[in-house]
Amino acid sequence: MNTEITSNPLLDRLPPHLKQFMKPQDYEQYTPINQAVWRYVMRKNIDFLSKVAHESYLEGLKKTGISIDDIPSMYGMNRILKEIGWAAVAVDGFIPPNAFMEFQAYKVLVIASDIRQLENIEYTPTPDIIHEGAGHAPIIASPDYAEYLRRFGEIGAKAISSAHDIEMYEAIRELSILKEAISTPINDLSERIEEAKKLVETLQNKEVTPSEITLIRNLHWWTVEYGLVGTLENPKIYGAGLLSSIGESAWCLKEEVKKLPYSTEAAYQNFDITKPQPQLYVTPDFAYLQEVLEEFANTMAVRKGGWRGLNKLIESKQLGTIELSTGLQISGVFSQMIKNEDNEVVFFKTEGPTALSHREKEVIGHGVEAHKHGFSSPLGKLKGINLAIENMGPRDLQAYNFYDGKEIAFEFESGITVKGLNVTGIRNLRGELMLIQFTECTVTYKNEVLFSPEMGGFDMAVGKEIVSAFTGAADYLSFPITQKPSETKTIKVEISESKKELHKMYHSVREIRENKKSNDPLQKIFTTLKEEYSSDWLLPLEIYELTKDKQVLDYLEKLKVVKPKIAHLIENGLGLIR
Repeated sequence: MNTEITSNPLLDRLPPHLKQFMKPQDYEQYTPINQAVWRYVMRKNIDFLSKVAHESYLEGLKKTGISIDDIPSMYGMNRILKEIGWAAVAVDGFIPPNAFMEFQAYKVLVIASDIRQLENIEYTPTPDIIHEGAGHAPIIASPDYAEYLRRFGEIGAKAISSAHDIEMYEAIRELSILKEAISTPINDLSERIEEAKKLVETLQNKEVTPSEITLIRNLHWWTVEYGLVGTLENPKIYGAGLLSSIGESAWCLKEEVKKLPYSTEAAYQNFDITKPQPQLYVTPDFAYLQEVLEEFANTMAVRKGGWRGLNKLIESKQLGTIELSTGLQISGVFSQMIKNEDNEVVFFKTEGPTALSHREKEVIGHGVEAHKHGFSSPLGKLKGINLAIENMGPRDLQAYNFYDGKEIAFEFESGITVKGLNVTGIRNLRGELMLIQFTECTVTYKNEVLFSPEMGGFDMAVGKEIVSAFTGAADYLSFPITQKPSETKTIKVEISESKKELHKMYHSVREIRENKKSNDPLQKIFTTLKEEYSSDWLLPLEIYELTKDKQVLDYLEKLKVVKPKIAHLIENGLGLIR
């Protein structure tokens, strides 16, 4: 097995918490049948999509160096993607939504390197290299779309999630893995699929307020995965889920599938990954995608901040960050806030390791070691003083008795009082106070002690208000990696002894086609195929492509009658050959 990860300068820049999701592609894992599946899907897609896909699709296939005949190698993709400022990395199936979007922000395409089984050739519920390599990669050749993808990643990576989202992610990941493994001889697989389905349905039916990550994931689905572009009457395909599905790319354009004008309303339309979509959204052009994205981003805590943003972090019970009007960023697990009558946050608190940063860089001396038991601070303006603390220069501080090394007591408009020994202050690059340090400090509110001298030194955050709230740490180096790759791993298909013979035959046919060898061995292969592998339909198609033998054609026509569920796949293949 190849354990080397193909690099690219963009991959070298990735932070450790993203690099943990990367894995080697291991090109040797692809079987001759896998290669035949890739070739069939790509030939069918290019034949059909050249008429119905956005014009940048075919151009993108050339620009990204994706071959019709061979599953792409990450080495080749990275070498060519580098020319358009992107990179690609292999991962194991679905990764958490925030991580997926953060990769996009770094202009890195996440490629699930496994490939669908022949049984799932039209559609697979789990990401695979056909979906990622043949769906996502070509369309980024459009500069407008590529910038939309990057910007979406930048905004989506800041979306706040909930415990319900984590449960949902794990449940969907497990269901998609099990459904893709349907042809694998695993005990109780059908029962496990039914159990996984029930869990997904239970979670989907659970009445919860949709989190930011749920809403923005919906936008991602209806654009990046299942988007149409153009007019409602004559849309073109650009979503990777449609570009990579030979079944749904045709189905989606039928009248039965409702076409809606794209807007932020799409954020509130859920989807089911295991079924064809009953409605799709159409954007007039790629530039409009960015307009809708920015409109939605204006509703997010990362831009609105305030008590709602902080409340989302408290409810998430996960690592998050608030940014104050001074630029001071507090990262930790938020547990409490106090609001005034105007719904302004006048006090906040974290539990456990907390770090302070400015402009995404940890403030020296204020990492998790300094604040291992949490951090708390009042916010707002001082009572009876028009000038905000952050705007006070050294003379202003002296005028209000803020002397280093002197005891001081003051009261906020909220009624919170602070009394202690003033040690020093830290200012930002604009000269505004961000932090004031005290010893022997007591903080009280309505007879409740919020901080006492026994708790150590008190670092008071300075800021009139919370201007931003988002998931994760401001400086990703402040905390050890907490979110690990899922323990549910993709199931590797074990090839039986009898199936190994079939793989050999696929390999022989491939060699004959590629090296233009004599067709003489094909008759023997075809005879064995009829006798021992009568359920296989793809290899007879490849043999007929090379021989145009009427005997093979008759066999394929009979297969269409005996196996009506795959008749259209055989007919599509014959159509390509004709």
